[in-house]
Amino acid sequence: QVQLAESGGGSVQAAGSLRISCVASEGTFSRNCMGWFRQAPGKEREGVAGISPSGYYTYYAESAKGRFTVSRDNAKNTVYLQMNSLRPEDTAMYYCASARKSKCSYRWESPETYTYWGQGTQVTVSS
Repeated sequence: QVQLAESGGGSVQAAGSLRISCVASEGTFSRNCMGWFRQAPGKEREGVAGISPSGYYTYYAESAKGRFTVSRDNAKNTVYLQMNSLRPEDTAMYYCASARKSKCSYRWESPETYTYWGQGTQVTVSS
C-alpha cells in the first residue's frame, strides 16, 4: 500500500507562484508514473500534469502548459508541481496520484489510470 502526502498549498494572489510537493511512503516510487490532479467545487477531477518514472517525460493539460512544471526526486520519493502565473481559475484541491505502471503517456490525464491518491492540498488564488 502506497501512501501519498501532499503539502505546500495555500493562498496566493493572481500572477503569484506556489510549489506543492507530494511524498510517497513506498520504495517502488521510482518505478511508477505520477500525476497531479485538481478538483474545484462542483467540477470533475482533472489531470494537470504527469511524469514518467525517470522524470524524462512530462505531460501537461492545456491549461497548465507554459505555467506549471512537474518534476520528481526519486531519492526523496517526492514529486513536485511548480505553479507560476497563477489565476483565480486555478483554485482547487490538488491531489497527487501514483500509477502502477512505468509507461505513462496513455491516458495519463485519466483518474482511472492511478491506483493511489493523496488527501490533497488546497490552492486558493485571489484576484
